[in-house]
Amino acid sequence: MDKPIVYLIPNFLGENSTSSQVFPPYNIEVIQNLIHFLVENEKSARRFIKKVCPDKSQQDLKIEILNKKTPKEIIPEFLKPLKNQQNIGIISEAGMPGIADPGSQFLQLVHSLGFSVEPLIGPSSILLALVSSGLNGQNFCFNGYLPIDSRERKNNLKNLEKLSEQNGSAQIFMETPYRNNQLLKDILSTLKPSTILSISCDLTLPTQLIETCSVNEWRKKKTDLHKRPAIFIIQNSFD
Repeated sequence: MDKPIVYLIPNFLGENSTSSQVFPPYNIEVIQNLIHFLVENEKSARRFIKKVCPDKSQQDLKIEILNKKTPKEIIPEFLKPLKNQQNIGIISEAGMPGIADPGSQFLQLVHSLGFSVEPLIGPSSILLALVSSGLNGQNFCFNGYLPIDSRERKNNLKNLEKLSEQNGSAQIFMETPYRNNQLLKDILSTLKPSTILSISCDLTLPTQLIETCSVNEWRKKKTDLHKRPAIFIIQNSFD
C-alpha cells in the first residue's frame, strides 16, 4: 500500500492573483481530491479552496487549525488521517507552507513517522524576491521577521549588514505589512549609504514593485509600502 501523503499547497500572494497565473493544473487536481486540511485560518482557507475548486463541496472538508497559537501538545492529533491512510493538505495564508510558517512543526512529526511529503509548485515571495533582486543567489540567509522594538531592530539591521560585508551574502527579511514603512525608515536611517537594498512587494499582483538600488538612492525616493506584503533584501555590495 502506498504511503499517505502530506501535500504542501502554495497559496496566492494576494487576492488579485489567478490560478492560471501561479499554479499548474496538477495543484487543482490535488486539492480537488483532498478532504483533510491543516490551515492557519479556516475562513481564508475555505475561500482559497472555493476559488481554485469552485465545485468542491465545502461541507465535506475536514479542517484543523495549525497556527502560532496552536498548542504544541495537540499537533500529534493532526496525524490521525495519515494513520488512517488518508492524505492531508497544508495551506499557508500566503505563498509556500513551512517557511516562516507553523507547518514545519507538523512536518517534523510526519518525517519521523515515515509518511510522505510532496511540495507543490507555486509562488514563494522569498524566492521570487531573491531571484529578481540581482543580489547573491549563491549565498543568502532568510532571517524572517525582525524585532518589533525600533532599537533592537536597528541593532539587528547593523548585524545583518556586517554579516553581508564579511561574506558577501544577501540578507533577506520581512515585516507585517502595516509596519513596513517604519521598517523602511529604520533601514534608511541605520545602514550605510552604499549598502544595496532590494524591495519586492505585491509580487504576482498588478501593483507589483521590484526595485534594487543603494540605500542612498532609496533615501531620495518616496516609497509607500503600507499594508503591501513585502520582502526586503540587503547586501553590502554587488561584488
